[in-house]
Formats: sequence, C-alpha cells, structure tokens
Amino acid sequence: MPSVADVRPTYESVKAHLPVSYPIPTPVTHPSLFSPKDLTREEDLLRNPFSFRHWWNAINTTRESQNALLKLEKSDDIPPVVTEILGPLASPIARQTLQRLTYLYESALVNFAGSFKFWRAYLQMRMYYVLGRQTPHKRSGGKKRLPEMKEALEDEQEYLEDWEGGLDGLVGWEEWKSLVATFERALMWLPKMPRIWLMYLSIFNHPKCPPVLSHTHARHTFDRALRTLPPSLHHRIWVRYLLWSEAHGGLTTVAVYRRYLTVDPSVTERYTALLLSEHNPSPRPLEAAKLLLSLARKAAKAEYTSPEGKSPYQLLGEWIDVVEAHAEEVGLDVNDTIEAEKAIAAEAAKTKEAQEAAPASVNGELIRFAGPPVAVDADGKLLPTYDADEDPTSTQKLNIEKIVRQDGLAIYKDQAGRLWTGLATYWIKRGEFDRARDTFEAGLSSVLTIRDFTQIFDAYAEFSESVISALMESLENPDEEEDEDVGETEKELDTKMKEFEELMDRRPFLVNDVLLRRNPNDVQEWEKRVALWGEDDTKVAETYTKALSTIAPRKATANFHRLYINFAKFYEEGGTTGQAEVDLDSARKILEKATKVNFRTVEDLAEVWCEWAEMELRHDNYDEAIRVMQRAAAVPKNTKINYHDHSLPVQMRLFKSLKLWSFYVDLQESLGTVDEAKGVYDKILELRIANAQVIVNYAAFLEENKYFEESFKVYERGVELFTYPVSFEIWNIYLSKFVKRYGGSKLERARDLFEQALEKCPAKFCKSIFLMYAHLEEDHGLAKRAMSIYDRATQVVQDSDKFDMFTIYIAKAAGNYGLTATRPIYERALEVLPDKQTAKMSLRFAALERKLGEIDRARAIYAHASQFCDPRTNAEFWQEWHAFEIDTGSEDTFREMLRIKRSVQARFNTEASYLAAHTTAAAPAATEATTAADPMAAAEKQSGKAGPAFVAAKSNPVVRESGTPTSAPSGALATNTDEIQISDEED
Repeated sequence: MPSVADVRPTYESVKAHLPVSYPIPTPVTHPSLFSPKDLTREEDLLRNPFSFRHWWNAINTTRESQNALLKLEKSDDIPPVVTEILGPLASPIARQTLQRLTYLYESALVNFAGSFKFWRAYLQMRMYYVLGRQTPHKRSGGKKRLPEMKEALEDEQEYLEDWEGGLDGLVGWEEWKSLVATFERALMWLPKMPRIWLMYLSIFNHPKCPPVLSHTHARHTFDRALRTLPPSLHHRIWVRYLLWSEAHGGLTTVAVYRRYLTVDPSVTERYTALLLSEHNPSPRPLEAAKLLLSLARKAAKAEYTSPEGKSPYQLLGEWIDVVEAHAEEVGLDVNDTIEAEKAIAAEAAKTKEAQEAAPASVNGELIRFAGPPVAVDADGKLLPTYDADEDPTSTQKLNIEKIVRQDGLAIYKDQAGRLWTGLATYWIKRGEFDRARDTFEAGLSSVLTIRDFTQIFDAYAEFSESVISALMESLENPDEEEDEDVGETEKELDTKMKEFEELMDRRPFLVNDVLLRRNPNDVQEWEKRVALWGEDDTKVAETYTKALSTIAPRKATANFHRLYINFAKFYEEGGTTGQAEVDLDSARKILEKATKVNFRTVEDLAEVWCEWAEMELRHDNYDEAIRVMQRAAAVPKNTKINYHDHSLPVQMRLFKSLKLWSFYVDLQESLGTVDEAKGVYDKILELRIANAQVIVNYAAFLEENKYFEESFKVYERGVELFTYPVSFEIWNIYLSKFVKRYGGSKLERARDLFEQALEKCPAKFCKSIFLMYAHLEEDHGLAKRAMSIYDRATQVVQDSDKFDMFTIYIAKAAGNYGLTATRPIYERALEVLPDKQTAKMSLRFAALERKLGEIDRARAIYAHASQFCDPRTNAEFWQEWHAFEIDTGSEDTFREMLRIKRSVQARFNTEASYLAAHTTAAAPAATEATTAADPMAAAEKQSGKAGPAFVAAKSNPVVRESGTPTSAPSGALATNTDEIQISDEED
C-alpha cells in the first residue's frame, strides 16, 4: 500500500494529463491530432462534408489504427495507482485515441446533428473512457414488452450495469462534466429518444460518479426525462428512477416512491418492505402500517390485487406484524384509545338521534336518510373520503383496537385467534399489561372455534407465565430496593399466581363457552356444562334454567327432552349429592313445563310423560301416575290427524304415540283392573297404531286372566290388521295356542283356522303351517287327511323347501302305508325337484328299489338320474352306480353304464360347464394332491372306495405302461382307461 507521500506526487502527475476532451480538441489546440498520414482523409472529408459514409469510415479507420497502437503499448510502465485513478485513460495512447475520436465525432456532428447513430456511437465511446468497460449480462429467455412494475424492477435490478474500472470522480471531474455536457447536447437534438435517456441515466449508478452528479442532478435529470418523453415511455424511466432511489435510500426513496404510487400502487408492498428494511437507517413504520392498512381495505373491497398473490387477510396480517414490532411508533396509548372510543360512541349516538329526529320527506320528496352527503365525480361515482388512517403523509397514529375490530374481527371471523393475540401483543409491547389481559379475556369470551380459543389461551398462558417469571427474577436479584417495594412485589406475585391458577381452572368452562357460542342449541354441551359444576347445586340449577331458556326446541340437537327430565330428577333426588331436601313440586313444575314444549319428535314428548309417571311410581303415588298417563293419552275429537305431519305441534299428535300407549297399558296391567287394561288395549287397536308385539301382549294378558276366547279374537284382529310376513308370526302363535288349548275337541274349527292361514300365505312362509296342520291331523284327525296335507305342501312350498317336504312326506308314507307306497311319491319328486336335488332323491329311490329287490328298477332310476349328473362335478353319484353294477350287474350292464357316462360327459363338455366343473372341483383337487404325497393313504383310499375292478386283467397288450396305445400315431388322443377292450370279431 503506497504512503500518502507517494500518492500525492502521483495525483499531481495524473492531473497533468487531464482534462483530455475538455475543451474539445482541434488541430489548432492539439497539433498531435493531425499527422501527414491523415492528409488524404482530411481532403476527402472536405470534398464530401455531407457524406455519412465518408465520416463513418474515417471514424472506424481511426479507431482501428489507435486500437492497434494500444495493443502494442506496454502496460508495465504505468503505475497501478495511475491505472486505479484514470481507468481507461491511464495510457497515453488511450488519451490520444479519445482526443482524435472526439475531434472526428464533433466534426461529423456539425453536419449530422440529428443522426441517432452518430450520437449513440459517440456517447458510447465517451462512456467507455469515463465509466470503464461494461460487464455484459446474458438474459435467460425473452423480455416482456410491457411487464408489471414488480417484475420489471426485479429483472432490471438483476441485470443492472456493472463497470470495470472507470475514471475517478474527483480527479476526472472535468471529464465527467464533459460527458454530462455531451449527453445534454445530444438530448437537445434528440429529446424523444428513450435509448439516449437511458444511457444518460445509467451513468448515475456508477460507483465513481461524483456526488454532485449522482444526487441532485440525477433527480433533476429523471424528472426532465419524465417531462420530455411521452407517457407511453414513462414505464422505462420509472424502473431506473425507482432503483436509483432505492440505492440512495432515506427521503429520496420516500419522495420518489410516493410520486410513483399516486400513478401505480402495485409496488406498495415493495415500498413498505423498503421502509422497514434492516438496511434503512431511518425506518418509517407508521407510514408502512398505513400503507398496508390501505391495501388490506382495498383488497377486501376487490379494489386491489396483490402482485405477490396475497389475500386481504394476509395483507392485514402483515399490518399486524408491523404493529406488533413497532407498537410505540404506530399506535395510540391507552388513554388516547379510550378517548377515541368515547368520541366514536358519542358521534354514533348523535348520528342515530339525528336520523331518528329527521323527517322522512320534505315537501313530499324523500330525503337522504343515511348520514351526511358524499362527494361524487363528474361521472356520478362516489369519491373516496379522506381517512387519516390511510394517509401515509399524516403523522396521526392509529387506533389499533378500532382497526382490529372493524377491519379484522368484523370480516375475518374464522381468524379471530390471530387478531386477538395480535392486539394483545400490541398492548404487551407498550407495557400495558392490564389492557392486554382485558384483551385476552375479551377474545376468549367471543371466539367461536376451538382453534381460535386454543391460540388465544396459549398466548394468554404464556403471557401470564412471563409476567410471573419476571416478578420472580426481580425478587431473586434485588437492586437495593426498599422493604416496601419487595413486599409489594411479593403481593403482586401472589396475585398473578392466583390469577394464573384460576385461568387454568377456568379452561374447561371456557372451552364449553366456545362450543355453546357456536351452537347454543347443542344439548350435549349444556349437559357437559352441568357436569362441570360438579356438586355446586346452585350453579347446576342456574345452568339448567339458562339452557332451557336459551335452546330453541325446533333447532336443538338430539335428546333435548332429557334436559327437562334430568332437571326434574335433580330436584327429585335432592341435588347432585342427594343431601338436599327432595322437592317433588319443583320437579312436577319442570315436567309440566316440558309437556308444553314443541319438541322435534313426538317420541320426545311421550318420553317426558312416561318419565313423569315413573317419578310418581318411584314415590308410591300410583293414582297420580295413572292420572298423569290419562292426561297424556287423552284422545281428541279429530282422530284423523297424521302422526308424521310435522307442521302440527307434537302435542296434537301425541295420542298416536305407541311408546306412550305401551307405557300406559303396562301401568294399567300392573296397577289397574283387567277391564281398564282391556280398555287401553282396545283404544290402541281402535287408533290403529298397534304393532304385532301389542297384539301378542294383549292376547297373552287375556290368556293369563283366563279370557281365552277373547285372546283368540285378538289374534284374529291382529291377522286382519297386518299382512305377511308380520301376519305369519301372529298365525304361528295363534295356531299353536289354539291347538294346545283345544287339541282335537274343536277339530273342525282348527281346520278352518289352518285353511284360513294357508289361504293367502306366501310360499316362503307356509311350510311350518303345513307341518303344524299335518301334526294336528296325525294326533287328532285322520292319517289320510295328514297325507293329503303333506301332498299339498309338496306342491305349494317354495322350491328350496320342496326336497325337505318330500323327505318328510316319504317318511310319513313309509311309516303309515309301507315302502311300496312311497314309489309314486318318489316319481313325482323326480319330476318336480330341480336337477341337483333330483340326483340326490334318485339315489334314495334307487336304494329303496334295491332294498325291495327290484334291481332292474334301480338300474333304470340310475340311468334316468344320470342325465342330471356331470361326472366331473357329481362323482358321488357315478361312484355309487359303479359300486351297484359291481355288486349286482353283469358285463353288459357295466358296459352300458360306461357308455352312458361317456355320453353324459360329452353332453356336458361345453366351455361354460367345464369352467364351472373346474371351480367346483378345485377344493377336492387340493385334498387329492395332499393324499398323493402319502402312498399308504392313496392305497387305502383306492381299496376302500373304488373296490375291485370288474374285469381283472393281468396285462393289456394294447396299452403301454405309460398309458398310450402302441399303434397310436403321434398326436393321437389319450386312451380312455375305463374302456373295455373287446375283440373286433365279437358281435
């Protein structure tokens, strides 16, 4: 690093070479500009002074020759300090090049003063020797023609010019000033060229630009550009202007951005970030807060769309963040806030009085009734009124509580937790702990969701813990305080600890409050509220009273009637602990009130009456219980009311409640006379609300009291009231009771009842009735009638029951008439039953014939049934026939059996049946595979099931050991192992 003594001579030597281009060099002032080699060029230019090509070629030729000399120059002779100060002008040849090119450009511009090409090349040349070499930036992708200001600022900032080297602003002041003067002359000739303006404005961002130029002069130049260029080109200037103001910061940024925001508010968010930036030496949080508040309000009205894609609530959230971080600078204190609230309340009351006192019309014309008149523009649109809260130039602080309630809580009800905690944090930052606590309490008492409640409660608890911790630290580290101050701190600590414990204890109640505020008709939450009070009878009674007065019956959740019942039990049982005096009168009053409530369903009201009667029963007031049920079951004159007509109150439809009548009849059975109970049952039947259970209960009650005939009449009424399948159950009970009672003494009547039951009985229900009917005839009637009933049953019952019915019929026929009498039954069964059951019945029929010694008939039955049995799925049938032929057949019959088997297999050999066979046989196949692994088990299975072969041959010359015929050609079908080899000579 050179010392000051070394640098000073360097400065002196450097200044000796400057200025280079001021004043403008000419051959008269600078003889070195002209040499004998340039004579031809000068003569050519003098002969053609208005030829653009001659001047352009002369300038390019001079530049190329000077660049060639510059490359040959040795840079080692130039001190580094000189290079640092002069930049591109450190070399003598470079200074000479600047002078020669300046002379040529100035001479050319005398004749081509309006040429943009000449001016641009001239200015770029001058900029290179003053600003240094520009570092190029390669853009990725295309550039939008008219991008949004946010995108334009980001792109321009990313690709802003960078310079290597450059002339020192102090030493080269004359050169800098000369460059600015050249730009001014160019703009005098070409004022509407935005490219020249942009080149001019770019020099103010150079790090070595003199402060005289880069501050005030730059601001004036930006303003002149905006005044000179048309509005369509202002966007390009504003991008540079805003970036330049951001680089300078302070009041410059504020002034420039305020001007631009009046035209385009889209960069307001960027501006607020600049106002609150960490690098900003003088942040302006009040102005930022007002701007964010204005944006949030406009966005809520759909008058502003955030370039960042932020919602109105997000903008308000940023405003809250600013308020929390800069509470002292942004908002009013407690006293000012209270005064502002009083003023707002007074103004609202005055406006209300004025509206109430003002007439509705004057001279027959309606007058405005919505406050003071508002201003409108020429098009009739409302002009925005002035609001100091949105004016960034105003120093008036914000009423934070009013804004949070008006612009936050009133609009964003689902984000109440964040808004309340933000307001409380604002007061905490200002040191107003009491106000913060009141804010937390107000938030807890107003939110409607558990999420918001949890957010506020957690912040409240954290705040309380921090206050307690601060007090404890002050007690642990006293700063020579007096005893009185320590005592006050201890008292305050005790108070805070007590408040914190109470807050924790109140949490379940606060959560319950939130849920009840969200839905005051939630019966379950009111029950939880009662349970929270525990054994506090006073609070429990108050809660029940409040719940019953708050809940709307038609909007209540399930089991609203249980509140009245539980409240009545509270008095009946002597409070929650049972130690208080039993108060039945209060319980009756509550239940009496409940009977007048229009519940959502009739069953709720019926349950209230039933509970009232049960309460009287628990206290041995039997007569009172019956009177209660008599009141409840009073039948009105008009009994045609629809039970499901919800437009009518439940009290009008109560008389059709089966639950109510069921309880009433149980009560009469227990406490009343038989006639009274019968009267209630008859009333139920008369109202046509009885179900099957009521019929059965009524009949059972009469039977218990020896009214057998009347009980049978009840059954008959029941089967008339109901259809199948309900009627089937009543018939079952009725017929069994009748047969049990009378047996065969009233056989004809029993037969009539059975015939009546079977008359309209569906096929799926008649099996049990037929069996009961047949047993009756067997026990008390004629066997012939019993067999005819069985025969009828096999024709009437559904298909799934026919096999069982035939089985019973055959067994009964064999027992009564012998085995031979079952043949026609078997034959009809084979005609009626489905294929699968036919095969099973055929096996039984064949076994019967074999038992009777009718071998040919048995074989014929097997042959008949074989058409229904696929050998691949019904192997049991074929195995039994196989065993039958071995035991009783001959070679011809066995051959016929095999022929039939092959023909049946061929008939079933279709794709669908084959797949079905595979599916059915899948399970047995697995078992066979397991058995094959055990040779002994396979041998036992073969010897036990298959039996000996019909023809035991020692060898088969036709079949090889592998199972293929010796003479079979390649690809022939496999030999049938069941086929019997017979000589071709046999007939």
